[in-house]
Amino acid sequence: MSQPISTVAFIGLGVMGFPMAGHLARAGLTVRVYNRTPAKGEAWAAEHGGSHHPTPREAAEGADLVLVCVGNDDDVRQVTTGEDGTLSGMVEGSLLVDHTTASADLAEELDAACRERGIGFVDAPVSGGQQGAENGALTVMCGGSEADFARAEPVLAHYSRAVTLMGPAGSGQLTKMVNQICIAGLVQGLAEGLHFAEQAGLDQQRVVEVISKGAAGSWQMENRHQTMIRDEYEHGFAVDWMRKDLGICLEQARRLQARLPVTALVDQFYADVQVMGGNRWDTSSLLRRLRAFGKA
Repeated sequence: MSQPISTVAFIGLGVMGFPMAGHLARAGLTVRVYNRTPAKGEAWAAEHGGSHHPTPREAAEGADLVLVCVGNDDDVRQVTTGEDGTLSGMVEGSLLVDHTTASADLAEELDAACRERGIGFVDAPVSGGQQGAENGALTVMCGGSEADFARAEPVLAHYSRAVTLMGPAGSGQLTKMVNQICIAGLVQGLAEGLHFAEQAGLDQQRVVEVISKGAAGSWQMENRHQTMIRDEYEHGFAVDWMRKDLGICLEQARRLQARLPVTALVDQFYADVQVMGGNRWDTSSLLRRLRAFGKA
């Protein structure tokens, strides 16, 4: 029987990882952190009382569970299988969980690397954004064995409202792709609806109050319509990161021979937003693109 998890390492303290690791510290776990920018690791340790370390390997030493939340496939490889990566500091019987939104290929690659060392692995991308991370209300979609998931789930629950095993390694990443595909279409639809209402001279807020009570309602509408109406896009998930995610979706779709015409189109709309200088605007900035094109 596996020992209960008491010491964890958290690798990557961005807008998601910083609060996620904080929830673990508040839950009473011993938390060891690493961040590429040392000042952020120092700030986290000062706030939460854990310890920060100069390399992923040193953070992972002595940890029952290592959690990773970084930018992309290459970042994950660097902090796990690279020089001074977590796998060089982990011991047989420990567990690696990757929260990064990455490719299913990478999940399978890490699963194989962990198995060679007698280490468990779960790919566990999240949905809910910075707000969900701060509020401990993320949705986590997992891929891995039932035994590894059962060990990880009580820890992941400290910052999640739902943690679900979707299948073997890679299944979490594939499910996250479905999530991003759905979001892309929803945000564009909401942007077009608000743009149409504005052009028609309607009170956009009153329009949303009416239609949100029916079939048009969505999380995006409830949580983003007010800032979109005010043309404010300085919060939430950045366009650069959405394009990274949609690139993963479109590549996987080509291999699966799945057709994603709307996703491909919205990806190009986000490319327009980048040309406008909106790399760090949040994803609801598709409305600003419509407003700009409408004035052209």
